[in-house]
Amino acid sequence: MTAILAIDQGTSGTKAIVTDDEDGVLAIAEEQLRPVYLPGGAVEQDPRELLDSVLDAGRRAVREAGRPIAAVALANQGETVLAWDPATGTPLTPAIVWQDRRAEQVTAQLAAHADELRTRTGLVLDPYFSAPKMTWLRQNLTRDGVVTTTDTWLLHHLTGQFVTDATTASRSLLLDLDTVTWDEELLGVFGLQDEKLPHIAACDEIIGTTRAFGPEVPVAGIVVDQQAALLAERCLDEGSAKCTYGTGAFLLANTGPHAVRSTAGLTTSVAWRARGETPYCVDGQVYTVASAARWLRDLGLLQSVNDLDAVAAEDTEGALCVPAFAGLAAPWWAPEATASFTGLTLATRREHLVLAVLQGIAAQIAELGARVAADLGRPLTRLRVDGGLTNSAVLMQAQADIAQLPVDLYPHAHATPLGAAALARCALDPALTLAEAIGDWQPTTVYEPRWSADRAAEFRTTWARAAEASATKGEKA
Repeated sequence: MTAILAIDQGTSGTKAIVTDDEDGVLAIAEEQLRPVYLPGGAVEQDPRELLDSVLDAGRRAVREAGRPIAAVALANQGETVLAWDPATGTPLTPAIVWQDRRAEQVTAQLAAHADELRTRTGLVLDPYFSAPKMTWLRQNLTRDGVVTTTDTWLLHHLTGQFVTDATTASRSLLLDLDTVTWDEELLGVFGLQDEKLPHIAACDEIIGTTRAFGPEVPVAGIVVDQQAALLAERCLDEGSAKCTYGTGAFLLANTGPHAVRSTAGLTTSVAWRARGETPYCVDGQVYTVASAARWLRDLGLLQSVNDLDAVAAEDTEGALCVPAFAGLAAPWWAPEATASFTGLTLATRREHLVLAVLQGIAAQIAELGARVAADLGRPLTRLRVDGGLTNSAVLMQAQADIAQLPVDLYPHAHATPLGAAALARCALDPALTLAEAIGDWQPTTVYEPRWSADRAAEFRTTWARAAEASATKGEKA
């Protein structure tokens, strides 16, 4: 039995699990984090809190598991950046979170490069990705030290190495997507040509060792959180797709060895680099999902996010919501868009608003699924799902109804760390295949569509008009 400590360092918390290939998850430890939301679209985290959460959660999980670990794996947020001193590891700035919008001035100035960037990196020119934030940070906060994504800083503290992985690098707007190498010309576009960038490692590569959690063990299985979940849910074949419902929602589909350039407003990244192969994935994002549920709670419409299903009505009675509380991501890329409710009357009650928000989330993800299908050249046949908000049966049924797809509920609450753990197992045992490292799973629940295809199409058409109005209003604001 090989026990792996797998750490998922996320936006709102850090989760550490110890798992082995026979007994499954042996221990779980979590540390909550609270990003700071500031005026002007700023979202920041204290880097020291990120590191402390990794160390505290990891050590607690190892202690509770009560058995030695063979390796440490780390999944990361993907596009959150900071500047730090490579000699001491001291952070020089806050961590600028992936949700931060202050780099809009940077992307506006580089608009003429948008097509070139899309072709070379598979991404759209948007503050969501790492490079605009890195440029903004250099222009506004400090010129000192190095500026990297948070995984590089955390791994430096764990191992002393200066490294990132292929999936994280592919979320930067600085990577040549076909060669999976840093692109000097792209660095120049962002004014980052003098920056020292980390080595790009494979996801199943041992990148160093650490004593942070006990006796010295290798560190391997480094990967972006969403790609880790894609792997854990065995989306190993071209066309297989998953959606994670967390703070935001992230729909990813495996496109095989081909780095498809989306014609539908989505983005393309490295799915993972392992076993000498580099499959790609196309993905779309929804900025506010669990955060939209928390908004309902904070507004007093719910006592707890766990009350969604108890409060939601059977029908919205005409109420419709576009939950663009932090703008619209793919395929609109309208950061200034705002949330909207339409179809309200004096008969509208809180239960109608709750259901409208859930249906609005599902509608945006259904739209992403349709765009993914357009890029793949064939429709999705089902959707695998994970994340905290999959606990809402109302949301999951709405997802099946509106997308007209069976929805398979992943049986574990830990898809991201389990995907990272599988990659670490591959690093320890070169004879192991990815499928063997992941293991098999069966959905705990399958939600089949109950709506007719005509009803779903009518709803999506009406909702898409409302979403377009929100996006257009944002552009004019």
